[in-house]
Amino acid sequence: MNQLQLFLPCAAGVEDYLAPEILRITELPPGCITKQRGGVAVRGSFAQAMQLNLWSRLAQRVLVLVSHTEYRSEQDIYRAAMAVPWEQWFTPKESIKVEITAQHSPLTSLNFAALKVKDAVCDRFRETSGGVRPDVDTQWPDVRIYAHLTTDQCSLYIDTSGEPLFKRGWREDKGDAPLKETLAAAMIAASGWAEGEGDLLPLYDPCCGSGTVVIEAAQIACNIAAGSMRRFAFEKYRPFRAAEWKALKAEAAQAVVKPEPGQATLIYGSDVSHRMVDFAQRNAERAGVADVIEFRGGDALQRMPPCDTPGVMLINPPYGERIEAGGFAGKARWGARELPETGAADDNEFFSKLATHWKKNYSGWTAWLLTPDLKLPGKMRLKESRRVPMWNGPIECRLFKFEMIKGSARARPEAPAT
Repeated sequence: MNQLQLFLPCAAGVEDYLAPEILRITELPPGCITKQRGGVAVRGSFAQAMQLNLWSRLAQRVLVLVSHTEYRSEQDIYRAAMAVPWEQWFTPKESIKVEITAQHSPLTSLNFAALKVKDAVCDRFRETSGGVRPDVDTQWPDVRIYAHLTTDQCSLYIDTSGEPLFKRGWREDKGDAPLKETLAAAMIAASGWAEGEGDLLPLYDPCCGSGTVVIEAAQIACNIAAGSMRRFAFEKYRPFRAAEWKALKAEAAQAVVKPEPGQATLIYGSDVSHRMVDFAQRNAERAGVADVIEFRGGDALQRMPPCDTPGVMLINPPYGERIEAGGFAGKARWGARELPETGAADDNEFFSKLATHWKKNYSGWTAWLLTPDLKLPGKMRLKESRRVPMWNGPIECRLFKFEMIKGSARARPEAPAT
């Protein structure tokens, strides 16, 4: 268990930010990690797997590769799973669940392939544990096993995380379509807000919803470990050492930095819905950062800058099935035309007015806006200085960077867009 092959999946487009985060958390040399599409592979220990679960804000899970073989049929997959020493990881008292993904697999039924993995795990335990086998629990398993198939390769993983890592443990109040905490953290990483040695700039989300972006930013500013409020699957595994885990958590607790009394607020959130502002406030209290964030109600088209010093705006505005745009510009959905029952203008007008408001009142600020609409800069009559590809679940998005110059419809030129 001293040297494991870990894989940390992440949203497509986040790999470049996840890799340095892993190095920062584990202090491993760069040669121990390999960026892949949709995640980063890491050579590390079980203790480092625990560290990554505790601290990573960008990874979706921390998986351990336990088998990588060629296959042609379901029987090959069964043999590969049968050869894994599962008894070194958990006992037959723990329940299991097998999930399978594939890219260009020639097999006709992935469900049948998953069943063969489950059969192999159970048969292995029957042989090694006196006929006792683990139960299957598809809702709340103790152990999650993942199989990934390509055209001729089968990879088997055991999951050390349990619930996905975006479930930090503080979000109980949420809206209709909340932003995942891991994607909020990716937006912050892409903006570079937390990088560098100097003081942090003010950060403001004028469409904060239940507070995901600003709460993530506040926990980063306070150096609060992302997983400090939750449990993990590895706590039920045989290699787990409670004393080692207790020491890691104690070290994380000692690393927390809170603002000095009287220190000016740097992180702000507002939303047109006062109900969502209440949700955000309660979530911030559970996350331990209520004293670091200032929340207010108010329309994004009317709110003035929350402080005198220009800073960074990070926004995941309403779109598609997520939520209605709301506010002064009406309740039209993303890309929809005028709603006859309200007479509201369409979303193009909302974002055009938003850009006008920013140019007039937010001179010197930088705005980062996550959207699936690749034509949004044109609709806002703003020229982005950067565009970062990101995925919000199955939705392909871009994180656009705009630099506000008063009275100008164009942003300050910067490095070529990516």
